[in-house]
Amino acid sequence: MTELDLELENKAIAKEYKELLRISYQTLTPEDKKIIRKAFDVAVEAHKDQRRKSGEAYIFHPIAVAKIVASEIGLGATAIAAALMHDVVEDSPITVAEIEKMFNPKIAQLVDGLTKIAKVKTDQEISMQAENFRKMLLTLNDDVRVILIKLADRLHNMQTMESMADYKQAKIASETLYIYAPLAHRLGLYNIKSKLEDLGLKYTEPDVYADIVSKMKESKEEQEAYITSISDVLKKSLDEEGIEYTIKGRPKSIYSIRRKMLAQGVSFDEVYDKFALRIVYKSNQHDEKFVAWKIYSVVTDHYRPSPSRLRDWISSPKSTGYEALHITVMGPKGRWVEIQVRSERMDEIAEKGYAAHYKYKQGISEENTLDTWLNLLKEALENSTTNAVDFVEDFKLNLYSKEIYVFTPKGEIKSLPKGATSLDFAFSIHSEIGVRTRGTRVNGKLVPLNHVLNSGDQIEIITSPNQKPNSHWLDYVTTSRAKNKIKNVLNEDTKKIAEDGKELLTRKLRHLKITLNEATINELVVYFKLKTSLDLFYRIGIGTIDNQQLKDFAAQKSNTLMNFFKKIKRSPSVAPEQIQKYELSKNFDMLVFGAEQDKLDYKLSSCCNPIPGDDVFGFLTINDGIKVHKKDCPNAISLQSNYAYRIIQAKWIDSSQEDFKAVLKITGMDTLGLTNELTKVISNQMHVNIQSISLSGEAGIFNGQVTVVVQNNTILKRLIENIKKIDGIDKVTRVTNAKLN
Repeated sequence: MTELDLELENKAIAKEYKELLRISYQTLTPEDKKIIRKAFDVAVEAHKDQRRKSGEAYIFHPIAVAKIVASEIGLGATAIAAALMHDVVEDSPITVAEIEKMFNPKIAQLVDGLTKIAKVKTDQEISMQAENFRKMLLTLNDDVRVILIKLADRLHNMQTMESMADYKQAKIASETLYIYAPLAHRLGLYNIKSKLEDLGLKYTEPDVYADIVSKMKESKEEQEAYITSISDVLKKSLDEEGIEYTIKGRPKSIYSIRRKMLAQGVSFDEVYDKFALRIVYKSNQHDEKFVAWKIYSVVTDHYRPSPSRLRDWISSPKSTGYEALHITVMGPKGRWVEIQVRSERMDEIAEKGYAAHYKYKQGISEENTLDTWLNLLKEALENSTTNAVDFVEDFKLNLYSKEIYVFTPKGEIKSLPKGATSLDFAFSIHSEIGVRTRGTRVNGKLVPLNHVLNSGDQIEIITSPNQKPNSHWLDYVTTSRAKNKIKNVLNEDTKKIAEDGKELLTRKLRHLKITLNEATINELVVYFKLKTSLDLFYRIGIGTIDNQQLKDFAAQKSNTLMNFFKKIKRSPSVAPEQIQKYELSKNFDMLVFGAEQDKLDYKLSSCCNPIPGDDVFGFLTINDGIKVHKKDCPNAISLQSNYAYRIIQAKWIDSSQEDFKAVLKITGMDTLGLTNELTKVISNQMHVNIQSISLSGEAGIFNGQVTVVVQNNTILKRLIENIKKIDGIDKVTRVTNAKLN
């Protein structure tokens, strides 16, 4: 570019910027103008070397989007600034955190929401991606301005698509008709909706679009003459009534004419209501309704109305806040004409949606009104009684309220149930990724596996080939897919331990001169009050059943008389085939309370008589301590609603499969490789997890503290013995023993 071209371009940019401030719908304070100027400077700097496909400087795009936001949608300085910077994070090194420092958290939040939408990959299977995308738009951000600015961005892109390849034009236009036009409609932005629809049609069906446009031009004079003939008749009567008004003729949008042609199977000439008349009157808010019906009376004095097509949105406004009276009358030449009656205030609300609500609620901050308006909209959508036609292309937010939409590191969207955790996300990608998950990052920050996700979060999974699920993972997930996979893996681990336990049991019994066969297994299962052979082998594998207990079994087995009685007393329900079943059945022999799973004193309630294994909760009584009730107890609802603060979580567990925390204090001589040897011994010990480790050496003395998670005392004793064998270790003492959180 020559210097002259550059100078002309800079002048054009400055002119656009001045116009942005001039056409703003809201009254901008000096402080507002400062914020907008600063955002403009940041955007100019960020995009200084960029050009659009058409060849013009890129900065014209954010300014054009800001103009739509300021004038057509009518938002204030916060949204105008965010619109100016909507591509800054995507296209330059500037971060959201820096924008927050330069401006404020609100502007940063809007830019962040817009950046996340920009990063979405759309080259996947389109309809699936589009469906996820439109749901995500509705849940991404509590601030609806993210969507409003995105609509402005899309409108400007649609207006400047000529330089793009045909296939891209068709793709973007289809997406516009499928996602953005219905959104604009739902948010009460009818002008933007019409523009998006017409442009969408222009690129999806260019021949049809061109044909309708040329026919509308041909019939323009005739239409204007027709509208004039009606308005001349009405003007006389309206003037006599002393009403201040303006009458505008409004051609129907190209897209809606096309839709009517398709729906009714008619040609362009056969579509009669190709235009509408709009009467916009002046009135104070108190008399608005009265004046509207006065105008209705004048119109129907001259033209016969169609009662079935009267729409009174003044008495009960649409959920978007739209207010108007629509009267369809039989005009001259036997044509139906729609006449829209609105006050100036209603007209502004119809044009600007939310922004006009704010203008007409004096003394309320923009932020507050935005929340009120959004809540009103959501409420109306959730309790909608509007006719089906109005909802064909609309969204019902409550359909999606139980879902969240999150991103992979590559910008793909995943939908998950509300309340899902980062570990759920890992399993939703792939079961193998789930079981190997070592850690998770949400929005770049390391978080626990049970971190609850929100819409718009971006999650990265850190995996390790050595990682395996443990029973606590079941508390970290909410999706059934994740739960089932974790249970399967845990059961496989249990089977592996049981297989080792079976070999170990065979060897131990051989020492006691007992052969391990079906009869012996049955006797052992009964002796240890278990249910299946797998229970037995598992307990041997983890060391819950030790040598002494097996010796006691052997001693009683040799006493034939006692053995005879045992056989008689044996429960008939424990049949050999049941015992041989390779499935772990949990013994519900202990009740624990609260998130910490504490062991507390309790009594079973007599109103529902819970038994081990039932779904239960604890209720803190005044005189009787904790009373345990079934969750479906007749009194449960009353207790939970009236005394929620006295309810304690409770569940039955198998005490033999609990994890315990033990802290070991280790001292010795600080020899070379001691630390390495120590961690190796602990890591190689079966069924031991290291929770924390702190080691230090000073003047040849070694001090260490290791917190391990073990299933029982036998395993812990075995670990202590193995640590003591390490060269240089002097003492290993157990500091404390606590139930694992």
